[in-house]
Amino acid sequence: MSNPFAEQIALAMAEVQAELARAEAVQQELDGLTASATSKDRTVTAKVGSQGQVVSLTFHTDAYRSMAPAELGKALTDVLNEARAAVGEQVAARLGGFDGLGETLRLSMTGGTELDDVLAPLYAMRPGAEPAAARPRRADRQEEFRG
Repeated sequence: MSNPFAEQIALAMAEVQAELARAEAVQQELDGLTASATSKDRTVTAKVGSQGQVVSLTFHTDAYRSMAPAELGKALTDVLNEARAAVGEQVAARLGGFDGLGETLRLSMTGGTELDDVLAPLYAMRPGAEPAAARPRRADRQEEFRG
């Protein structure tokens, strides 16, 4: 006869392993992610990586040589910001699959998940364990830290 608690814990661990594998796959995908933007006058193209780092700047003409410094600076700033925004949207789209995961982790750390119900009989078997009604109830919200 198998232990139902062990089976439930094994299922939970399998889910955790699956999420970890999925997170590693997304991380590898993000490592190679890039986005590009070209200025309106087609003078310069900026390519950035997933963390906003500049991968390349390509000048398509020699027009930048005759630009005023402020004009060139604005053109570079505009294409870099546009490329960073584009890569940010791509990152957000890929990480969107993890929505709710943080809430699940928070609940599992502060109580209030199905895991508490599963583990309740084990808590009751501990020597000197208090009945569930006598244990202090955890707050539904995080208390402010005043350290």
